Amino acid sequence: MDITVSGQQIEITAPLRDYALEKVGRIQRHFDHAIAADVVLHVEKKRYSAEANIRTKGAVIHADAVGGDMYAAIDLLTDKLDRQVLRHKEKVMDQHRPG
Repeated sequence: MDITVSGQQIEITAPLRDYALEKVGRIQRHFDHAIAADVVLHVEKKRYSAEANIRTKGAVIHADAVGGDMYAAIDLLTDKLDRQVLRHKEKVMDQHRPG
């Protein structure tokens, strides 16, 4: 899975990029059909937010989260993405089951 990390009004440091890559990369262990992920980190005054789009075969999964710091926002984002990916995986599996 190709993961792109970018920032708006924030400089993406190496530790922040590595943290985001590691966290979003964990989603692949639940769902192998993810093609690419785009992660965008935002800062507005004291508000840290992260959003991501994961492209899969036939669907785009989007989530965003706001946290007290950037690492907390990334953690919340990956939790949301994890739940959505598992829900999407169940739908795909149910469609392919005979019955």
